[in-house]
Amino acid sequence: MQGAMTALITPFKNGKVDEETYAKLIQRQIDNGIDWVVPVGTTGESATLTHEEHKKCIEIAVEVCKGTNTKVLAGAGSNSTHEAIDLAKFAEDKGADAILSVSPYYNKPTQKGLYEHYKALANSIEIPVVLYNVPGRTCSNIEVDTAIRLFNDVENIVAIKEATGKIENVVAMLSKSKISVISGDDAINYPILATGGKGVISVTSNLLPNKIAELVHKALEGDFEKSREINEELYDINKVLFIESNPIPIKYAMYEAGLLPTLEYRLPLVEPSIENKKRIKEILKRYV
Repeated sequence: MQGAMTALITPFKNGKVDEETYAKLIQRQIDNGIDWVVPVGTTGESATLTHEEHKKCIEIAVEVCKGTNTKVLAGAGSNSTHEAIDLAKFAEDKGADAILSVSPYYNKPTQKGLYEHYKALANSIEIPVVLYNVPGRTCSNIEVDTAIRLFNDVENIVAIKEATGKIENVVAMLSKSKISVISGDDAINYPILATGGKGVISVTSNLLPNKIAELVHKALEGDFEKSREINEELYDINKVLFIESNPIPIKYAMYEAGLLPTLEYRLPLVEPSIENKKRIKEILKRYV
């Protein structure tokens, strides 16, 4: 489990998923060297999609990636274990190559609860499982020891998307196990790769897939100087794309760049403030 991965946005048109645009966006990722696409994660506004919409997005991603070198890491997370299992089984049945599952949010499980949740989820399918740790959103932190225990005990738990912002977590996991650590924070993609991370799940690559692909591939090839150079080049765009809650800025940036025919969000998400729109547009001029 490694490479450049894109946390896909979900385009909407007249309140519904814009399936045609979604397929075109995925094809653009394939054409620009992205190794994995990640439908219906945080960036895909999965929290406000119906289960039917969620599943349709997975189906579209699998269909577009079929016969290419780009794989599908399908979002399959929930604060209900049985719902997460339902999504995971669907993704496997439709041909997804692996699933990404966020730690259960809101109900604040203990570490034992997290262990049992992920064990049950992984045992329900045969394809690989990537843990997703983003406590800033979920209030549910997968501690390093819990992640390592899951990796050691469950054969198809192979990686973790690390989005805590703590490099120490990456060092600790890699010093104690062979779990693949994937960056979940564009601002520190290079530091995680340089520490031994195996890839990134990027928001920025929705807009600049070629740059993120090069950044990751150079690091995996051992050319850390070039990888660091690209990471520094992307600093300003990475920063502005998180000026408001993700995916508000990235969708606006893609709309301004002509990649989205409509700018729509699902409530409670709304368009960026007027001030932040100006800041995004100003930074965008330097990249597209």
